[in-house]
Amino acid sequence: MELPDFMSYANRFSQSDFVEKISRIAKRAGAKLVYAALILYYTLQSDKVSKTDKAIIIGALGYMISPLDVIPDAIPIAGLTDDLAVLLYVLKKVWTDIDPAIMDQAKKRLSKWFDEEEIAEINNLFDNEA
Repeated sequence: MELPDFMSYANRFSQSDFVEKISRIAKRAGAKLVYAALILYYTLQSDKVSKTDKAIIIGALGYMISPLDVIPDAIPIAGLTDDLAVLLYVLKKVWTDIDPAIMDQAKKRLSKWFDEEEIAEINNLFDNEA
């Protein structure tokens, strides 16, 4: 899958829209997508991340929030695959700068929407990417 120009979606990101979208799509999106999004969201709030990385993260989260993307979210199953691909692409780019405490924070937040079996899928975050 060729990635879209997700940076053009940076102006669509807002914290309130992110929280609303994650809450609305969590179960349908799956633990892997939600975990990736939460890691990026919490990383964005860190003062240990470069402005360049923050700009990339904002673009990816803006893409996820936007209802207008390559594969519309309303399309069952396929609708969130492009979002996951963008999130995982950006996550790989900033992975070395992510504090393990952020990963723990994101994992703890997953329990709001998922049971332990569903959360287990995050153990292989980059396997079987979209």
